[in-house]
Amino acid sequence: MRNVLLTSALVMLTALSGCSKQEPVTETLPVAEATQPAAADPLVASIEGEWRSSDDKARDVYRHPKEALEFWGLAPGMTVLEVQPGGGWWSDILAPYANKTGGQYYATAADLGNPELPEAAKQARKDFEARFAAKPDVYGTVQFVNFGAKSAPLPENTFDFALSARSFHGWMGSGVTDKFLKDLYGALKPGGILAIEQHRANPGEQDPKAASGYVTEEYVIEQAKKAGFELVEKSEINANAQDTKDHPFGVWTLPPTKRTRPYSEGPDANDPNFDRTKYDAIGESDRMTLKFRKPAAASA
Repeated sequence: MRNVLLTSALVMLTALSGCSKQEPVTETLPVAEATQPAAADPLVASIEGEWRSSDDKARDVYRHPKEALEFWGLAPGMTVLEVQPGGGWWSDILAPYANKTGGQYYATAADLGNPELPEAAKQARKDFEARFAAKPDVYGTVQFVNFGAKSAPLPENTFDFALSARSFHGWMGSGVTDKFLKDLYGALKPGGILAIEQHRANPGEQDPKAASGYVTEEYVIEQAKKAGFELVEKSEINANAQDTKDHPFGVWTLPPTKRTRPYSEGPDANDPNFDRTKYDAIGESDRMTLKFRKPAAASA
C-alpha cells in the first residue's frame, strides 16, 4: 500500500511539473542511517563506563574528568602516559579512551630494574598489570614503563600527552623532582602536553618536602619551566574555596583518605573519636590544574 501511495504521489508531482516552467521535482527519501543515534563521545563513554567503580564515579564532582581532560587537550589517537597512576582513578578513563580512539595508553610502574625494589612493590605492579590484562576489550593493550629514583630514561620523544595527578608533593618529599621532570621532558614529543593536577598551597614560602601534601602553584610552574616546559594555561576547574589547608594530618585529613591519626602510626591507624564533620564538609582538596607544553622546536 505504501509503495502504491508513493508511486501515485510521484505521478502527480511529475504531471504538475509539466504544467509549469519549474525544474522537475525529485523526491529524496530519508537515509536510514540518519535516524540512528550519533556515535557516543568516546570521552563521555570512558567516564561513564561500567568498569569504573561507584566510589570512583562519586569523586567526579571534585575531579571533573571531562572538563579537565578537555582543558589539557587530550585528543583521539594520542599516545598517553600516566605518571604514577596509584589506584587507577585516571587509568580507568584514559586507557579506555585511548583504546576507543586508536591511541595507546602507557603507565609508569615500579622500577623492576632496581635491585633494591621491595617485594611488595613488585607484587603491586603485578596486580596492577593483571587488572588491565583481564579486560583487553575495555583497556586495549596497556604498556608499562619502569619509573623511579634510579630508573633509566623513559622512551624518548614518544608521548603526545603525559598526566601527573597529585604526585608532585611525593616527588619533593623523595628529592626526585628534577629527575622526574627531566624524564618527562625527554619522553614527550616536541609539542607534547604535560598535564598536572596537584593539591594547592596558599601563595607563600614553600616547604621543600611538602609534608602537608600541598604545593604552591608558583613552585610547580617554576620547576616545570626549569625543566624546559612552557606554561600554556591555568584553570580553576578543580578549585575548592572551602579548603582551609590547615588540617591536622595534612591534605590526607580530607576525603578520600580521611586520616584520623598520624601516618607515622601506620597507614590504617584510626581514632574513632576524631570529629570528621568539618573536614568531610570541605570535600576534596583545592587543586591547581596546569597545562604545560614541550616546545615544538625542542629535542629530547
